Amino acid sequence: MGIRLFTSESVTEGHPDKLCDCVSDAILDALLAQDCNARCACEVTASPGELHIMGEITTTATVDYEAIARNTVREIGYDRDEYGFNADTITVRVAIHEQSPDIAQGVDHSMEEKSGGSQMLGAGDQGIMFGYACNETPERMPLPISLAHALTRKLTEVRVTGVLPYLRPDGKSQVTVEYDEELNPVRIHTVVVSAQHDPDIDFAQMKMDIISKVICEVVPSHLLDKDTIFYINPTGRFVLGGPAADTGLTGRKIIVDTYGGYARHGGGAFSGKDPTKLDRSGAYIARYLAKNVVAAGLADRCEIQLSYAIGVAEPISLLVDTFGTGVTDDERIAEMLLRIADLTPLGIIESLSLKEPCYRSLAAYGHFGQFRNQCKWESENIAQTLLHYLMPNHA
Repeated sequence: MGIRLFTSESVTEGHPDKLCDCVSDAILDALLAQDCNARCACEVTASPGELHIMGEITTTATVDYEAIARNTVREIGYDRDEYGFNADTITVRVAIHEQSPDIAQGVDHSMEEKSGGSQMLGAGDQGIMFGYACNETPERMPLPISLAHALTRKLTEVRVTGVLPYLRPDGKSQVTVEYDEELNPVRIHTVVVSAQHDPDIDFAQMKMDIISKVICEVVPSHLLDKDTIFYINPTGRFVLGGPAADTGLTGRKIIVDTYGGYARHGGGAFSGKDPTKLDRSGAYIARYLAKNVVAAGLADRCEIQLSYAIGVAEPISLLVDTFGTGVTDDERIAEMLLRIADLTPLGIIESLSLKEPCYRSLAAYGHFGQFRNQCKWESENIAQTLLHYLMPNHA
């Protein structure tokens, strides 16, 4: 098969789409802080000088949507007119309405019932969700997206701390990894970093700064060699950025949020959605299951697909694919996962503590992997149980 190149990208929180994700999740956190049963499907769009908050919210909480939006934009770093988008001077428009009663009925009063007659929480919509894990990195994420996130996070860090004070909030990274015939990562082929900056900077100096203070700080040196290609701001100039340059929208970076294209995606975005929306919670539990399969040593790579029907609590299907790396049949793994994990919406919410206001911190730099160890879906606490039942001689 020869060498194979795979590329993933990440964006900073100042990217216009990510800014919108951050505002949506900041609103969700504010709602959950007062009302843990709040129903929220909040989308934000940003354009030069304007930010619009839209969606369906049903809650007992009282929050100031405009203030949350302005504070979030300010925290990200858009706090001056010269950036073309200023938290204090933009126009913020709010268009919120309540959740459809037809959907609420399906969620609140599922057709399924627990033993004893108490009703279960039904799925908030039909849909499919995927989770993935592999042994390429300690956090069991594909190497390209892991490094891409590390780069954008570092890009933000050196801006905020003043190490590179001429940087502005918008930025992107892209990492191309070379794999051998056994699909083991062997080297970094190309790194691309596009960083918004002040006008009238020394471009050659900025390129050296980003290579030395960003790339070489986060990419393991043994993966870089004399043939690694670096593209720093390939157009040569990136002064106008963020919503002043491109319209942003919640939910438009779903591949950045997950596995960088390395695994399949069900199509549903995460940000601004409360955990009864299985686009979000289903993807989190699918990651949890896949990671525990790999942690148990049952496979080197594992992808989980879940599917749900609106108003129905139990998943319609669960598919395990270990891509030929499994030490036992994929069907056996799927059967065991269904036995030991509660995959109803309520079960997922309770097991992963998804009613807690934690979402703003997830809105940028990926929802899985290296920087999410505090999240319960990154736990490997059922790995030994899986190993015990499926491979008792190896437990």
